[in-house]
Amino acid sequence: MPKKVKHRKVHRGGPIRGQATRGTTVAFGSYGIKTTTAGMITARQIESARRTITRTMQRTGKYWIRIFPAHPMTAKGAEVPMGKGKGAVDHYVAKVRPGRILFEIDGVSEAEAREACRLAGHKFGVKTKFVVRHKE
Repeated sequence: MPKKVKHRKVHRGGPIRGQATRGTTVAFGSYGIKTTTAGMITARQIESARRTITRTMQRTGKYWIRIFPAHPMTAKGAEVPMGKGKGAVDHYVAKVRPGRILFEIDGVSEAEAREACRLAGHKFGVKTKFVVRHKE
């Protein structure tokens, strides 16, 4: 979750449309995992994927997390009647568009990176694909 926010609760917003314009290229590592559909990724999903990548790479190499869950989502308790205002902040999400790089990996073979990204991709609620950095 963010250290500090301007507003504790924010509007949910409309559907996530269009292609990502920022964070679409592998900038730090040699390999990455990229979204092919739009959606919201929770902080728990990011942490689960991070653990999977660390475990798969057996703590060799390096990884970068390219998204941050800064959007608060609220929820009201179970069986609470309608009205009485908006619910309390329950969790945080990162809104992603197609083309956004989620994680980057370096210092391991392509086969290891591909397997780590495949396993991490199962943790997200969006479709993902493995990408390789283009040589300049």
